[in-house]
Amino acid sequence: MNADVDEQPPSTRPEEGRDAPRPLFAGWGLIGWTFIAVAAVFLGWSAWSYFDASHGDGRAEGRDRDLALQAGRKQLATLNTLDRTQVDAGLRAWENAATGSLRDQLHRDAPANKQKIAQTGTSAVGSVLAAAVIRLDTGAGEAAMIASVQVKLTPAQGAVTYQRRRYEVGLSRTPAGWKLKSLTAIPAGNR
Repeated sequence: MNADVDEQPPSTRPEEGRDAPRPLFAGWGLIGWTFIAVAAVFLGWSAWSYFDASHGDGRAEGRDRDLALQAGRKQLATLNTLDRTQVDAGLRAWENAATGSLRDQLHRDAPANKQKIAQTGTSAVGSVLAAAVIRLDTGAGEAAMIASVQVKLTPAQGAVTYQRRRYEVGLSRTPAGWKLKSLTAIPAGNR
């Protein structure tokens, strides 16, 4: 039995009643494509803003502000600290914490300070309670900060006392880092 079977290739035409497959984004229209364009622009703007914030001038300035504040706190605590048993080392630490005219003044006043400390026999330990950079010029390498310092005074004989001091401090960037260039006591009644 030889039957001729007409084999027909499968139809590439859709069967009646069925829709033809459509491209993926075919029915979006103007509103859909507008939404995609706005989303792409927003994504690009967000990426650029993030990159600029993490690599731009603002980050470098923030880093400089943090370094100035950290160094200023350390140097200010040093200038409010002196051990009566190691006066020469303490006075050298004062000079190393300063630069410019403040350093010159500390060097000039060292003999008088040494004599005064020998007479009083008091040790002092300063700790910065709070501080803030109020001005920063990274180009000039200058900064200013305000700070509140607590000083623990320990006399050779007698009770320990505490003093609270407030300062406005000028800082200058040197090859060795930020150093104090000016130191002004702020009276307690001033704001």
